[in-house]
Amino acid sequence: MSIDPFIKIRRDLHQIPELGFQEYKTQRYLLDYLQTLPQERMEVKTWRTGIFVKLKGKQPVRTIGYRTDMDGLSIEEETGLAFASSHPGAMHACGHDLHMSIALGVLTYFAEHQVNDDLLFIFQPAEEGPGGAQPMMESEIMQQWKPDEIYALHIAPEYPAGTIATKAGLLFANTSELYVDLKGRGGHAAYPHETKDMVVAAAHLITQLQTIVSRNINPLDSSVVTIGKITGGTVQNIIAEKARIEGTIRTLSAEAMIEVKKRIEALVKGIEVGFECEALIDYGCNYYQVNNHPAVAERFIECMKGLAEVNVVICKEAMTGEDFGYMLKEIPGLMFWLGVGSDYGLHHAKLNPDERAIRTGIAAVTKYFEQIAK
Repeated sequence: MSIDPFIKIRRDLHQIPELGFQEYKTQRYLLDYLQTLPQERMEVKTWRTGIFVKLKGKQPVRTIGYRTDMDGLSIEEETGLAFASSHPGAMHACGHDLHMSIALGVLTYFAEHQVNDDLLFIFQPAEEGPGGAQPMMESEIMQQWKPDEIYALHIAPEYPAGTIATKAGLLFANTSELYVDLKGRGGHAAYPHETKDMVVAAAHLITQLQTIVSRNINPLDSSVVTIGKITGGTVQNIIAEKARIEGTIRTLSAEAMIEVKKRIEALVKGIEVGFECEALIDYGCNYYQVNNHPAVAERFIECMKGLAEVNVVICKEAMTGEDFGYMLKEIPGLMFWLGVGSDYGLHHAKLNPDERAIRTGIAAVTKYFEQIAK
């Protein structure tokens, strides 16, 4: 029994995960596949490690866009799959391998079945960081080919295969990374009075950061401040000269993100004074909220309800982040969750999506594009 060609593509891509703006093998694989499709109506342009593919319509009035991300994560895979990552320390643990195979499935169909409107497929690098959507939006190619509407999906391990979940309005949160470096004075553990202990300073800062959401943000405007990593010190009997905390910020409104950062900066200044140290804040990668346009969402949901193989769920917003928000900020469109029924969640070393979802994704996007681009 032969394997579904788009499952095979997914497995091929799963073996070669690459980090943001390093997707050279991935780009080459995609370009090689595109060469196998009818070329008469297709125009391909590369941007860094990303790709734009335009399919000319019969009588185009507008351009409909579809975006997929390409990069993997810095995670050592633990699935034990026969097609597991061949790149040590890297894994497609967020489903971008499925995203790309679905995009190629939709693209393949429309390369062979012309619709009236132009279609633009965007293979975007660096979604996991440092963020490819915003610079891609600013690119000359995007300005030349800018679509009138744009769409994307993201796999959802918590929903079974065959489920599509979305909603009008806010779907994903505003997100920001958070890095704080503290520098004091190190020394012998027996002479603490001669030092400025940055492990203690970091501990106090982490505790204070937990008061931001509970005491500075409106309880009806959900926010998260999570510290996921602390580093500091060398051995047990030396007081640490330096410490670093790393975390993430998530808010459901842009205004709350501004307030959270304002409070972080005030608290860090207090740590500098209280512990006589220096501090440096870096917000790293920031993503704008994913906001589905209401009229587009209503039309998409109605179309999905007409597909027998799809179970439509009107979901709640999530604190996940996605740089597709930068595209929706400028272009009307929508993102939806695609169920893949995995026991392990996104960014987990054992994530193992149900590959049957690939055909669900292809069928859903194809049907919708036939309806709106005919």
